[in-house]
Amino acid sequence: MYVTFMFISLAAASTNQMLYDTFFFRLGFCFDQANAASGMAVQDECKLKFLELKAKRNYRFIIFKIEAQQVVVEKLGSPEESYDDFTNSLPADECRYAVFDFDFITDENCQKSKIFFIAWSPDTSKVRMKMVYASSKDRFKRELDGIQVELQATDPSEMSIDIIKGRAL
Repeated sequence: MYVTFMFISLAAASTNQMLYDTFFFRLGFCFDQANAASGMAVQDECKLKFLELKAKRNYRFIIFKIEAQQVVVEKLGSPEESYDDFTNSLPADECRYAVFDFDFITDENCQKSKIFFIAWSPDTSKVRMKMVYASSKDRFKRELDGIQVELQATDPSEMSIDIIKGRAL
């Protein structure tokens, strides 16, 4: 009976937020509902640094990692750093999220820029780590307003500069 009631209350949450809040409050649960789906928090620094990359162009790239159930900034790439510097900053055997500000020139000779979101999940990383990153990706990506292109890569060839250029055009 208890399990059935809990299931009904969770299903009703989409139509009746008050019922949902009351149910979990009475059971003594306190958690951020925005993070309830993935269980992953996002540090404010992640959003602030992304806004700086997008608006002020203070960084060429940002690498994020999941640490203690939250997404944190691991590395900031200066505007002078290259795409090779970025790819060399990704660990060979651990998953990461990254954003890269890619500058290019169109066929019409116009200078443009696109912000890539890259989900790095190398084949050599642990299965559990891959699962955690995969299940939290969409939730984290929603926090970064302004992503223009998404790319998933399991080895460096899947995110070569030629693939980046092709996706940007």
